[in-house]
Amino acid sequence: MENTKIKTFNINTDKYGKLIPLEGNDTIPFDIKRVYYIYEVEENVRRGFHSHKELEQVLICVHGSVKILVKTPKEEEIITLDDPKKGLYIGPDVWREMYDFKDGAVLLVLASDHYDKKDYIRKYKNYEKYYKEKK
Repeated sequence: MENTKIKTFNINTDKYGKLIPLEGNDTIPFDIKRVYYIYEVEENVRRGFHSHKELEQVLICVHGSVKILVKTPKEEEIITLDDPKKGLYIGPDVWREMYDFKDGAVLLVLASDHYDKKDYIRKYKNYEKYYKEKK
């Protein structure tokens, strides 16, 4: 899908366990300016329901599993994140919804900028219009 990509991270393993280093403008394809995580999402709850005009994100399920619906007016895909060594890059102009949080899921999000409510498109009809005008 346009503007999304699964990335597999390198793991450092030794007798002390496993470590995955994440670095802005290297492992992560942008300078990381915001980090947050989502957890204790109740069963049958969906969240997200938005797109960003400029923001880039990498989503990593560091524990459990979660499904991510990514879509544009042209295509859609459901991606299951269930491995802490894999991340989902989501660029601008991609609608996203997160759901089916399982087994104590913790979803880590790395973002390219600080929170800015003006960057969000929260209604799908407005997103479709914005997408068509931009493309």
